[in-house]
Amino acid sequence: MSVNKVILLGNVGNDPEVRYPEKDKPLALVSLATNEHSPKGMEITDWHKLVFFGDLARMVERYVKKGTLLYVEGRLKTREYEDRLKINRKVTEVHVHFFEILGRKQESN
Repeated sequence: MSVNKVILLGNVGNDPEVRYPEKDKPLALVSLATNEHSPKGMEITDWHKLVFFGDLARMVERYVKKGTLLYVEGRLKTREYEDRLKINRKVTEVHVHFFEILGRKQESN
């Protein structure tokens, strides 16, 4: 038996980047910051790459903005790709299957 489940609570670091790799199948990419305090009292921030698919991507595109407080559940997925300079890279992402907006950044008029 194995388990691959991630639960994160943090603030969105950028407006969603939405792509359509296939017609009518959107993909939304978002970075999420989580914070913790070290024993020395310093705040440590970790950044996570989130990937949303289909209807979730549409909801993210419509309702999520930089600064939004999100609760997400998903699974870790690692993939490899070749960048523009022909260097092999490896990236670990959270493929989100559930999210909830817990707060929004106040916009000034």
